[in-house]
Amino acid sequence: MEQRKASIHLCCKKLTIFAMPVENITKVLNMVQLDCIQEVQVNWIWHLSTLAKFAPLLGQMSNVQRLLLSRSHVSALEKQEQQEQVVQFTSQFLKLHHLQDLYLDSPSFLEGCLDQMLRCLMTPLDHLAITNCRLTESDLTHLSQCPNIHQLKGLDLSGVTMTDFSPKILCILLEQVAATLQELNLEQCGITESRLESILPVLSCCSQLRTFSLCGNVLSMAIMEKLLSHTTGLFYLSDEFYPAPQESYSPHGALHLGRLAKLRDKLTEIMRDLGRPRAIWLSSSPCPRWSNKTFYPEDFLCCCLVAKSHLTVCDPMDRSPPGSTGIP
Repeated sequence: MEQRKASIHLCCKKLTIFAMPVENITKVLNMVQLDCIQEVQVNWIWHLSTLAKFAPLLGQMSNVQRLLLSRSHVSALEKQEQQEQVVQFTSQFLKLHHLQDLYLDSPSFLEGCLDQMLRCLMTPLDHLAITNCRLTESDLTHLSQCPNIHQLKGLDLSGVTMTDFSPKILCILLEQVAATLQELNLEQCGITESRLESILPVLSCCSQLRTFSLCGNVLSMAIMEKLLSHTTGLFYLSDEFYPAPQESYSPHGALHLGRLAKLRDKLTEIMRDLGRPRAIWLSSSPCPRWSNKTFYPEDFLCCCLVAKSHLTVCDPMDRSPPGSTGIP
């Protein structure tokens, strides 16, 4: 706490915002020494206009290292002012010279203008998450060309549909981060088998990769076998999260446990033949082929496959994280 000219300013390193009018937030932050803040987390759905009002305050938080924003909604009434408000927000990144981790969940306003934000980044990022929103093919192209992503350790694009994008774009993006990437999340991206096959060569070059998730995409046993083969040389890869193979489902979309058990055994044999112990988690929900419906009584089924060690089928009622299963 510091006292300046008969006024008291609070010093805090972490700022978390829940449901509160932006006017009240401004009043509170007027009592805070903003350049002390190192982490900002907004856990509330804001209209883009609200985010634009908050932007000048964010710009004063010059030592922020970690920024997390939840959903930002663009209403029909804001469409004409959207471009101006996007600039008001993205221009603040020019003042954030210590930003390392950027997490944006459902930033609907970035569709078609991601380059505006990327141009304003002043430092190389360690972690970048842009999730559950629409992006254009041009947006991903600009992302792959951004010099401040070349040192990324974590990249999360879950919920960004890439079905209609050129396969080359994702390949180029992964090439830019292959040397440093440790975590890659491509859940529910509409990744087809042909698209996955096209990125396998560059994926096998991500030598530092530790965590990889493809849950929520439709994959067959054939492409999963190719995936396991291409990633067997990634010796740091310890957490792999994949969808249950497409063959596990009935023609009506219901998960067939008998089929899954047979496919589980086949995957175990494949990994045993590849000769390196590894653990894989198979998720049965959601099945993107049948929207977000869950056809199994529990919403998550894990099969942990460890070649040359042991095989464990996790109890669906057990909600403990993978790391707590006691697997060596």
